[in-house]
This record gives sequence, C-alpha cells and structure tokens, in this order.
Amino acid sequence: MLKKFAIAALAATFLSACTTTDPYTGEQKTSNMAGGAAIGAGLGALGGLVVGGGNKGRNALIGAAIGGLAGGAIGNYMDNQEAELRRELQGTGVSVTRQGDRIILNMPSNITFATDQDQVIPPFYRTLDSVAIVLNKFGKTYIDINGHTDSTGSLQHNQGLSERRAASVANYLGGRGIDQRRISTMGFGPSQPIATNATPDGRAQNRRVEVAIAPIEQN
Repeated sequence: MLKKFAIAALAATFLSACTTTDPYTGEQKTSNMAGGAAIGAGLGALGGLVVGGGNKGRNALIGAAIGGLAGGAIGNYMDNQEAELRRELQGTGVSVTRQGDRIILNMPSNITFATDQDQVIPPFYRTLDSVAIVLNKFGKTYIDINGHTDSTGSLQHNQGLSERRAASVANYLGGRGIDQRRISTMGFGPSQPIATNATPDGRAQNRRVEVAIAPIEQN
C-alpha cells in the first residue's frame, strides 16, 4: 500500500505542476514553467529506467524525487551501510545478511511482536530506532519490508497478519523520519518458509519480518 501511495503521490505532483487556472476565464491551462519542471522530472525518471535492473519502474520514480547512485559508487555505499547496520544491531537478535548489493535484515517475530499480534512490542523500539538512524544516513536506498508467517492457522488469517506486521514496521520507521517514498511493504503469509513448519523451532524461524535494502540506481 505504501508503494502504491508513493507512486500516486508522485504522479499527482507531476500533474498538478503542469496546470494553472486562467484568472479571467477560470479555465485550466498548461503552465509553461511548471510543465517544463514536470517534464524535467519525468526525464530524470526516464534516466533511472536505463539502469534500474529488476526495479526499473521504481528506481525511475524514486530516483526522480530523491536521487540515486552511479554504478561505481554502489558497492562502497552499501559496504558502509552494512558495516553500520552490523554495529548498531549487534546483540539485538536481528541478523544482517549481504546478497550482492542488497542487505537483508531478518527480524524474528519473538522479538518484534506478541503472539498473533501486529503491533511492534515496546522492547523492540530501540532496535528499530537504530535501524532508522542508519537508513536516514544512507538515504539513496529503497526499503522493502516483507512479512512472513508459519503455516499454523488459516491461509487468509496468516496473509492478513503478515501484511499488517510489515505495515507496522514500516509505519514505525516512517515515524522516525524515513522518507516513505523509499518504503514498500508486502505480506507473504506462509508461502516463503525458510525452515520446516513441522517443528516448533522451524515455525519460529518462519515467523519473521524481513527488511531488504537496495540501492537506488541512476546513470
């Protein structure tokens, strides 16, 4: 939902920038200056499409509004971000994994949420505050927040719970100053297990929120 909101908001900005009201007739007309600015932003977005990889459309929209990283700077930028996340999250129970240019934070549900609840528990606030500090410092990344459950209970219930938990983490981080245009949420229910659902330990591993951090790329 946050992703859809960001796209709609940016599109609305472009459209509103292109029109003005004639003071004599009341008709809506295109403003040359505003239209030029919107076109310039649109061209910037198209530039993002050239190098966006698997996230071309998203890179284009976010890159036009926030800016991005040139190819040669990405590795070092993500290395520094990873190092700071590891330092901030040491001993918190949140794991930090590097996958190419992406950083994955695995937040087990036993430290983030009460059983079958979708509100972040207060003891986890400090950990999320630490995550927010780093994400605010490294603003040229987008953030995918994905909720997952075990297979216990109905598919419909688990799907809704995973979506609400992802949104809860996103809302908390947004409240700590992170530009929500960078944030996307999705719930996967029990469809992406990382362990067996046949044992209590496996189910505990599957109940998690993952935060995937990736660079916003530009030419």
